[in-house]
Amino acid sequence: MNTAHDHPRDRIPGWGADLDRANRPAVPMERRPPRLEGVHWDEPPRQRSNVEILKSTEHLRMPPVFGTSVPPRGLSGWIRRRAFRHSENDLRHWLMLLFADRVDTVEGLVSDTRHSPRVRSVVALAGTIAIAGLLLRRSAS
Repeated sequence: MNTAHDHPRDRIPGWGADLDRANRPAVPMERRPPRLEGVHWDEPPRQRSNVEILKSTEHLRMPPVFGTSVPPRGLSGWIRRRAFRHSENDLRHWLMLLFADRVDTVEGLVSDTRHSPRVRSVVALAGTIAIAGLLLRRSAS
């Protein structure tokens, strides 16, 4: 039974999306942001790079500004270069980039342990103990 308060918008989610714009509650939020005033350029000047930048196959040119703090290196860089041969809508592209992140983490850990004085002292101590143990065995026999 239909009552005066039984309106389709009360029962149907999304009802009224095609109503007149004046009657739509979201219309005030659906507006284009104004152009910036006083901007003296249409596009910022291009950033120059002295490191390798990997570029997507979808884009004809690089964006005006991009990050250069972590250029591709080592095995993870090799994997990233292979990933950027594939389109961004190809799952292989994203899975290879995720895998390259994991490999980069391991490469960073290995690098940290190679350059850490604490690790070097532990390895030196273990080596000294091993050599001392070998010398004691030889002298005992």
